[in-house]
Amino acid sequence: MPISNRELALAALFTALMCALTIVVRVVQPVVIIPFSLQPLIMLLAAALLSPRAVFLSMLAYLLLGLMGLPVFSVPPYGGPAYVLVPSFGFLLAFPLAGWVQSHLIKSFSPVNLTLAGLAAIIIYYLIGLPYMYLILNFYLGNTVNVLQVLKIGFIPFIIFDVIKLAIAVWLSREVSRRLNLKREI
Repeated sequence: MPISNRELALAALFTALMCALTIVVRVVQPVVIIPFSLQPLIMLLAAALLSPRAVFLSMLAYLLLGLMGLPVFSVPPYGGPAYVLVPSFGFLLAFPLAGWVQSHLIKSFSPVNLTLAGLAAIIIYYLIGLPYMYLILNFYLGNTVNVLQVLKIGFIPFIIFDVIKLAIAVWLSREVSRRLNLKREI
């Protein structure tokens, strides 16, 4: 079944939102020890509101825009094919799959269903992002980093913020679905 014009437009909207908010946060964020990003929030929200294939296309389009050279990523070099060598790129690489799984798991806009589906997405992007970080740090950058150190730099400082972003995404998606009378197809 081909993707509808509505699905395509919504996917494009979330791609643009991901690009815009990443750039805005990058510009206004002071230099901090733990970088802050709204990318997981946008991915979680997109997955709650879009069909599985629309959220997959949206997150894939975001990745492709950045890899083609548009400066839409959050850390230097901000875009281009060299970004695949940034240790945190694995998290972004996981967004299309994580969003697809999350959207596929959502059968209703109940808080429990939205939360459990969002937790599945978070688990997926950590399961892809952390090993990617380990590989880049050890085999490309030549650091000697063990699994515990990767957890200390890529998981522990961020997991609480990701759960907070999930709570915000659940609240926002419930509000948007209620106001626009959206229903999930079972």
